[in-house]
Order: sequence, then structure tokens, then C-alpha cells
Amino acid sequence: MRSAELIVLNADIRTLDPRRPRARALAVAGGKVLAAGDEAEIRALAAPGAEVIDAKGRQILPGFHDTHIHVQDGGQHYAESADLSGAMTIGALQQTLREFAATHDRKWVLGAFYYSGVLGEHNLNRQALDAAVPDRPCLIMASDGHNGCLNTRGCEAVGLVKGTPDPENGHFVLDSAGVPTGLLYETATMWAEDRMPPVPDSSYEGGVLYAQAHANRNGFTGLLDASIGERHARVYKRLVERDALTARILATVRVEASETTEGALARVSALRAAHQSEMFRIHSAKFFLDGVIENRTAAMIDDYSDAEGGNAALMFSPNQINDMFTAFDAARFQIHVHAIGDLAVRAALDGMEAARHANAPWPSWHQIAHIQCIDPADVPRFAELGVVANIQPLWARLEPSVSEVALPMVGPERGKWMYAFRSLVDAGAMAALSSDWPVSTLNPFQIMETAMTRQPPKAEGDFPVFLPEQCLSLDECVEGYTINAARAGWREATTGSLAPGKWADFIVIDRDLWATDPRDIGDTEVLATYLSGRVVHGGI
Repeated sequence: MRSAELIVLNADIRTLDPRRPRARALAVAGGKVLAAGDEAEIRALAAPGAEVIDAKGRQILPGFHDTHIHVQDGGQHYAESADLSGAMTIGALQQTLREFAATHDRKWVLGAFYYSGVLGEHNLNRQALDAAVPDRPCLIMASDGHNGCLNTRGCEAVGLVKGTPDPENGHFVLDSAGVPTGLLYETATMWAEDRMPPVPDSSYEGGVLYAQAHANRNGFTGLLDASIGERHARVYKRLVERDALTARILATVRVEASETTEGALARVSALRAAHQSEMFRIHSAKFFLDGVIENRTAAMIDDYSDAEGGNAALMFSPNQINDMFTAFDAARFQIHVHAIGDLAVRAALDGMEAARHANAPWPSWHQIAHIQCIDPADVPRFAELGVVANIQPLWARLEPSVSEVALPMVGPERGKWMYAFRSLVDAGAMAALSSDWPVSTLNPFQIMETAMTRQPPKAEGDFPVFLPEQCLSLDECVEGYTINAARAGWREATTGSLAPGKWADFIVIDRDLWATDPRDIGDTEVLATYLSGRVVHGGI
């Protein structure tokens, strides 16, 4: 047996390896786990001069994987935009933008991460932004990525005027006279961005470095960038060539409804073929089947239940979904779907079922992300079709976006099946936990706390429990960030547990999670993060 260059002693190791789930020490050789066991056997594996780490009794877990995060774009936004996440009123948003605009003289003033649950058509428009930024174009984006707003100068700069037609799967909000208010829904945000000055690749490289450092601080060694294109791939390739990545990046390439099946498959296949390295790999195709409830672009089986009513169409037709899913499945792509409304979830499952019938089952682990609403008849189909429930538990809590917006819109009966994670797991679905950062925090421990309690993290205050029958267990949460997430990303053979032969990706935390009250789990701190046996955050 090869000798270890690194050994970790005096640790409480939860390996997630069923052959040896608990250990006191770990040996690393060539960046991979050589063995996990008791201290005597691990000391015996150490090479002369091996690095020895005393974990001081701390708990060690496999490095976490976030299977739905916007690494490159989110990082770039954080680095170059005003952070509007704390603005819960128009006045607070204006003050934050005004202060940020005073810090630079760039041609555009950008803001990001405003909360569309409290800022929308009733109080947000170009005039509200003009009061904060009157002299330069300004664009702000909501944290959900499905809403945005331009000021008057911004509308002029991109050519948004009365009579401008909506882009496919997008909408310009208009006032009573038919004049754009500045609010942008869905692909209308991309329409505006395409008409703005181009952002240099160097800014996106900086965004990746920012995001991966943030991820490492939170215990992540694996990430899935959930919607990329050619530019993203180009930037990642340069970072791989510079050996600059400190997290293993998977990526899913966005497919547009305007594409033909043949054209989309050829484009995405070429990108996949060109990007297959250990640190960056394209493996899946991304489909947005609907939008979000807050702006009524989520596709529901029945109309919305409030007084305004109405509904939204799927962003791809059912025939198009079935045809594209079958073609991508046959080409051995994983399929990654955004689905908020229960109709979008059903359409995704129907497409995956059509692909399965046409191509025969294989371990694709196609994923449906978000699953805010689901019809109970569709719950068992996840397990039956081998589909991963890619869930964001932090959203499953009674806060204004749920209690005051979403629940009245879907009504009490459908509300019983909002974020029905326990039901999915009990029906046999494999669940991978994720954040959708920068939509919400990347912190996995705050997310696990909410998954277990169905309440916001304790630090945010005391809220009623939202559908307590849908709570998950700690074991399910940890598996959702480790072995399940690795399996969902097709890298279970090399990551996800601290088993011999896998990469030595692990984290050291400040407490025993299994001895911690669920309401305190969100306070957990990551003391150190190791990738291939080398520290990329902190230290012990």
C-alpha cells in the first residue's frame, strides 16, 4: 500500500462510506483517501516526513456539493453591483443605489438581489429608480433572476419604448398608456442585457474567483453552475489552464425554446466535447419550463386561486419538451429542469418518461430543480423514473414571499403541497440539497436548519412552522449535500464520501451536528476546507 503524505488524527469523521461510516483518523496519498480508521492503523501508513494534522476532536465530513448555483454570473454580480438584498422598502432600495452610484463613475449603475416578494409592480418602476440614479442608465436584478427593472436612462439606452414587442418567454410591464414602466420579466431581462455594453471576460473570471472562495468558506468542494453558455465555458477553460479553481465545477448548458432540437443538440454536444476536465466538466442540458409565482410566470395545472387569477404557459410546448428530452437523453446528457409550478413539474416528468420509453432506462439521474408546487399524483413519479429532486429547503418557510404572496395565489389545497420534500423522500425520490445562490444564502447549515425545522434560521427570528410534516432529518440533509449530490452529478465514484480511492475533499466544522439542537445548526462554522488533501479555506 502507498504511504500517506498527509494524516489527520484525533477527529470525529463521518465518512458517508457505508463500509466504515465512522473513523478517528484519515490518511491521504496523491490527493486521494488512502484509508480511514483508528489512529494506530493510520499512523502506520504515514510516509517519513508526512504532514500530521491534529483535528482536536473536531468533526470532519466529506466536502459538500451544491448542485444548483450560479457561480460565474452570481460572483460577477456580487463583485460589481449594489447589494440590494437588505432593501425591504423602495426608500431603502433607493438609498442603497444612491450610495453605490456615488462610489464610481461607470457608465451603468447596476444593482442585484432585490426581493421580488416585496418589490414589484405595485411599488417598483423606472421613476422609483430615477429618484436614486437620475443621470446614468441603471439596471437592477431581483435575487430570483426572473425580474429586473430599468430606470428612464436605462430604457433609453437599450431602446425600450412604447410598442417594443415582448421577447419570447419574456414581458415588458406597461402602464395604462402602454408605456414601459421599466419592469422586466423573464427573458426581457436578457433582452436588456444584450443591449448593454459587453462585460469583459476578466470580470467574469473575477466573479468565479469570488464565488468559489465564498463556496470554500461554506464547506463546498463541488459546485454545479446551473445555466451556462459559450462565454461561461470559455472563462472556465482559462481558469482550468491557470490551475485557478478550488472547487470542482460541473455545468449545465441552457437550451432555448427558439432552438430546434437538432441545432440545440449539436451546439451543446460541441461544448460538452470541448470541456471535460477534472475541475470543469459540462454534462447536462438546462431547460427553463416556467418562471416564478411572484410575477405569475409559473405554469400551473389550474389557474391561480386569487382574485386576479390567470395562468402562465409553459416556456416549451409539451411536444417540444418530449422531443428535446428524448434527443438529449439518447445522446447521454443529463437533463436539468427549472420547474416552479405544478404544470411545469408534470411536463418535466412527462418529458423524462417519454425519453425513458424511447431510449430505455439508464442511470441518468435527470434533475428537476425547485419543485415549489407539485400535484400529489406526481410525487411517486420521481422514484419511478429515477429523477432527482433538486431542492432548495431555505425557501420552505413562512415569510412574506410564501405567506403573503405564494399561498394566496395557489390557494389552500395546492398550498398543502408546497415544497413537499418529505413526501418526495418518503416516496423514494433521491433528494439533492442546493441553494440557487445568489438567490439566497449559500450557507448549507442555515439551509439544513430550515429543512429540519421548516422555519427561517433562528437568527432571523421566530416564525410559525410551515407544513411540519414535510421536515427532513439531519441524515437526509447531510446525504443531500454529499453522497446524493455526488451521485446526482455523476461523480459518486470520485467524491461524496471519504472512501478509499476517492478525492480527499473534506471539511472540518466547529461542532458535532448530531449532538446539536436543530435550531442551532445554522450557527455551524466551517473551520477548514480541503480539496484533494490541500487546504483551500481556513485551517486547524
